[in-house]
Amino acid sequence: MPSPKSPTSPTSPTPSRPHEHAHPHPTPRRRTLLTGALALGALTAVGLPGTAGTAHAAGEPGTSADEPQITDCDTWGARPSKSPIKVLATGPQKIIVHHTGTDNVTDYSQGRSVALARAMQTHQMDTWGWIDTGQNFTISRGAYITEGRHGSLAGLRSGTQMVESAHCTGQNTIAVGIENEGTYLTEEPRGEQYEALVGLCAYICRQYGLRPYQIYGHRDFNSTLCPGDRLYALLPKLRSDVAALIGGDPTAPVWPLLHNGDSGERVRVLQYLLVQRGSTITVDGAFGPGTEAAVTAFQKFVTATVDGWAGNQTWLQLCAPVSRGGAGAAVKAVQNRLTTLGFPADVDGLFGPGTEGQVKAFQTARGLPADGVVDARTWSRLLA
Repeated sequence: MPSPKSPTSPTSPTPSRPHEHAHPHPTPRRRTLLTGALALGALTAVGLPGTAGTAHAAGEPGTSADEPQITDCDTWGARPSKSPIKVLATGPQKIIVHHTGTDNVTDYSQGRSVALARAMQTHQMDTWGWIDTGQNFTISRGAYITEGRHGSLAGLRSGTQMVESAHCTGQNTIAVGIENEGTYLTEEPRGEQYEALVGLCAYICRQYGLRPYQIYGHRDFNSTLCPGDRLYALLPKLRSDVAALIGGDPTAPVWPLLHNGDSGERVRVLQYLLVQRGSTITVDGAFGPGTEAAVTAFQKFVTATVDGWAGNQTWLQLCAPVSRGGAGAAVKAVQNRLTTLGFPADVDGLFGPGTEGQVKAFQTARGLPADGVVDARTWSRLLA
């Protein structure tokens, strides 16, 4: 996971450019992203480069039959990255949906999608100082899909690799980011754009073995309005529509809300997870001032809403998957909670075959896929 040591945003006390791993969508002000020198009206006439290659259609060499048509970086004429793109040897754990915060234009052409891709890259590289476009993919108002950060499409096609991106603090090494052109605070995306999002999410899930409930919105992790109230409200439908294509349960995790004064085993889990992330608090099951301070510090670190309460954003940032071979305080949290719920495991912080067996037994009892991996939904059931 990247280390956003000094994230800033336009709403920070001392704002500067956003950190590469702290990509903000904090307010509708991001609608100014492509104004001035990057005015979209001046860009909409830009078409596909004539000699930079072609977008792959589904079924062509190098693609699978269900891959949507995606215009790659070479084809839309992307600039080279400022420094080498980091290719990770693992696939993502989730998909995060964004909106660009730009105008809801009525130019639905492919040329417009290319203009948008170029403008976003220029702004993020030249104004924000990033090495390349932050997101992995962008869907235009006209439902055209473009590759964002170099290497994203190759990683997706491999099904086993991804590139480190810059679209959501705390998630850039474990999540695919999809930008949707427009601002969806008070209106929904166009039907064609939404259908393109469904198709792209389904393909990403198939390639990486993700489940529909692993589709989130940016505001699930960071303090932001992104992807807008209306698009965010569509996420349950998006998960269901993706599930209709690939199967699986689309039900998203549900998290408890804990705060100063609470006590019990769920607080103990929270404390273990904070210790896993470097906190020095005592794991005693009592949510006192020390735990509140640790929660607040962690929220600042991942640019979540800073309130000292452990809710949706805090849990989703803390609950990284653990599985056989893992070790540490997070494993102790799993073992302790399993034991409390009637699936006894040695609380030694080592995720061995015994712990794996009890995780599978718990998953079976709760109607979850019995894969032995404590992902977000298994975490949420352990906390229920």
